[in-house]
Amino acid sequence: MARCHRSLSQPHDPDLSRMLIVYIITGLAFMIFPGTLVGVLTLLKISSAHASNAADPGWVQAHGHAQIFGWIGTFILGVGYYTIPRLRLSRFSPVAAWTTYALWTAGVAMRWAAGSWPWQWRLLFPLAGILELTAAVVFVVSVYAPKPRAESNDTWRTSVVMITAAGIAMLVAIALNAFESIVVAMRGTAPVFPNAFNQRYLVLVTWGLIVPFIWGFASRWLPPLLGLEKSRKKLMLPSLVVLWCGVAAALAGWFGAAALLAGVASIFYIVALRLFERPAKEPKLRGVHEWTPVMIRIAFGWSLVAAAIAFVATVVPPPNGLVGAGRHALTVGFFAAIVFAIGARVLPAFFNVIRLWSKGVMAASLVLLNVGCTLRVGSQIIAYGGLGDAAWPILKLSAILEMTAIGLFAVNMLMTLTTGSPLEAALAEMQAREA
Repeated sequence: MARCHRSLSQPHDPDLSRMLIVYIITGLAFMIFPGTLVGVLTLLKISSAHASNAADPGWVQAHGHAQIFGWIGTFILGVGYYTIPRLRLSRFSPVAAWTTYALWTAGVAMRWAAGSWPWQWRLLFPLAGILELTAAVVFVVSVYAPKPRAESNDTWRTSVVMITAAGIAMLVAIALNAFESIVVAMRGTAPVFPNAFNQRYLVLVTWGLIVPFIWGFASRWLPPLLGLEKSRKKLMLPSLVVLWCGVAAALAGWFGAAALLAGVASIFYIVALRLFERPAKEPKLRGVHEWTPVMIRIAFGWSLVAAAIAFVATVVPPPNGLVGAGRHALTVGFFAAIVFAIGARVLPAFFNVIRLWSKGVMAASLVLLNVGCTLRVGSQIIAYGGLGDAAWPILKLSAILEMTAIGLFAVNMLMTLTTGSPLEAALAEMQAREA
């Protein structure tokens, strides 16, 4: 295994970049097709039928799995292989990275296919979970087990501790997914998780796994990006502990307490990061749109909205669309928006590109995503709760807006990867002529 000598202040590494490009393109493919496209088609079906139960549960769960694991999960694994050994100043294994990629991609694709078209699902459904678990084990062992350089004083900085804790949560969540997949294959009648288990498991995956990863990477990247004051590090790890107490409450079926603790933890983290305080320095926005700081703060605001809606869902009698609306606020309003905003800044640097292909496309994707998410969350609460039929067509509009936003993000990333920034190309050509 090669030792990672480069620091994140000099982020480009050709070998790592080639690996990360494959992960990112694969994640984009999962995001667009089994994630977004299937999700939009499902929502259009629900909206046309004016019934929240019109969609097939297998399709809904398969879509959600492809969106969370296929898109966000693949991004986390790729960025994790690129950054975690460099943060810890430890060894990087290309063999492990490519092994994880092959197992993870096969597992997620198989899980989506078996859930959508249940051919031989009693074999493929659990096999997918086992492949995903094996990939996660390879990832965790590869990036966390190697011993850091003893002379480094920053090996266990707060961001590294949070990312390491998130890695442990990943292993637990994916192991539970594999176990339940085997149980369903042995006892179930369809490749669908029981609702009681699925509701608990989604809290574990979203709040217990993805949120800690975002917090860990954000605590490293956001202060310099936004020019923030020095973080209150003593609040960082307590916020993570409170968050996981909330996840534990959800696993026990105490969803009200879980939502309350998730909201408190999110507030602790935002205060620790000083996210809404006056910046101490000029934001480092080279290559991205000037709206980036605002969009990042709005994304964290969505995490608070998600926790608040989840809490209200526990006190409002069904039927209502609060549970799904709160989850959408978290996965789209927070997860997707953070990826769109922070990813647009850090991913090009990993690919040795200073600027995005288009700042305007970046801004358009973030605006459309937030407008679509706002319409989706509001109209879902109204429509699913039977509070007004006029909200059903708005659901369709929200789906189209979000799909457009995701398509714009994917185009911007792919163009950045393949052609780079037109401005950079023009400057390079000008310099070549002058030489």
